[in-house]
Amino acid sequence: MCIALVVAAVGSIGAPLITSVATTFHVSLGSAQWTLTVALLSGAVATPVLGRLGAGPHRRATILVTLAVVVAGSALTVLPLPFAWLLAGRAAQGVGLGLTALMMGVARDHLPEERGAAVIALISVVSIMGVGVGYPLAALLAELGGVRAAYGLGLVVTAAALLTAWRSIPEAPEGRSARVDVAGAAVLAAALFLVLFLAGERSLWSRHLAVAAGLAVVAGVLLRVWAVVELRSTTPLVDVRAVRHPAVAGANLATFVGGVGMYLLLTLITRYAQTPQGAGYGFGLTTFVAGLVLIPFSVLGFVAGKLTPRVRKRIADPLLLAGSAVVVGGGFALFAAARSDLAELFVAMGVLGFGVGGFSAAMPGVILAVTPKSETSSAMSFNFVVRSVGYSLGSAIGGLTLAAGTGPGRLVPDDSAYTTAALAGIGAMAITALTSLALARRRPSRTNP
Repeated sequence: MCIALVVAAVGSIGAPLITSVATTFHVSLGSAQWTLTVALLSGAVATPVLGRLGAGPHRRATILVTLAVVVAGSALTVLPLPFAWLLAGRAAQGVGLGLTALMMGVARDHLPEERGAAVIALISVVSIMGVGVGYPLAALLAELGGVRAAYGLGLVVTAAALLTAWRSIPEAPEGRSARVDVAGAAVLAAALFLVLFLAGERSLWSRHLAVAAGLAVVAGVLLRVWAVVELRSTTPLVDVRAVRHPAVAGANLATFVGGVGMYLLLTLITRYAQTPQGAGYGFGLTTFVAGLVLIPFSVLGFVAGKLTPRVRKRIADPLLLAGSAVVVGGGFALFAAARSDLAELFVAMGVLGFGVGGFSAAMPGVILAVTPKSETSSAMSFNFVVRSVGYSLGSAIGGLTLAAGTGPGRLVPDDSAYTTAALAGIGAMAITALTSLALARRRPSRTNP
């Protein structure tokens, strides 16, 4: 769990530093945004690759080498080097995002069934809640010592994670083998690059809609090609046949749509809190103080993660997913109806955290119920890729909706644009809840728990 928390915190460091990076390196905000996008991209590509390597006999070496790459990348972000080196460092840091699924594989292989399920649920929760740790700390360090000091936090915690892994990660069980499908990895990387590029370049959709739509079609074609390559490969990066299992496909669909909604609300609340009061709404909070709004998100998310393993003894995982989606939808409703007081934002963020925590803790149970032990890392890595894409699209949808609600000559959107975005989020969570309820009707039998 320590490693999962560290990589999540490091992944979130880029978000509050975009403006500081633009100022420090004298680049545009669009260029600075790539310090976040490149980490998400490398993480999305590395996740299935590491998941496949983690299914083999060299899992311990894979984890240690990956953490060493993350430490080296963290060092690049701290050293006084040009902007291109900062991007390279952030890409190396993003590789560490793929370790979460490997930690789940370790837990499932080496812990008793009940304890392993609880630990896997917490790893899933911690991988998201780390944003509430990394965001405010990075913002505070940036205000006190500049962007290099903030990135220094990543160097310290990743070095600690490497030491922890070296001392505690066991070897994988014998009798397993794993080869990486290089062709599949290359096609997946190209497809994900286009998806994340389209999610990050919001102006492309508003100014060059035809180009954006064309690139979206290309991304869809590449994903289709990737699926064909994986089906024909004797050593697929992801077992697409297993992914097509109704329970797994439904869980990934719920993850994708739910991820869009969850990150949309996170984006709306943090942006609303930082809007200058001169706009007629908002609170004009600094980046650091706005980061503190995430504390209820992390705290209640962790509480939900701890409670879920106990609740799932009485309630099936798909029903917990549906209930968690309803909770997140309640957070959207609270934000849509009441946001004139800062305390109301804290409450909405807490409700969001509790829903996300429950959703994240229940999701692995749905997938692993029909997944062999040897495929744990691979199956969960695909789910994390789906979640990452959902989060990226949620952020993009939030930006596009607010941009559409910004009148000519205005720098900030109308207050009503936030309500519109919140209503869209309620719709997304309704779809997620219905998908989860459909999963609950199937009651799949467990496979090699």
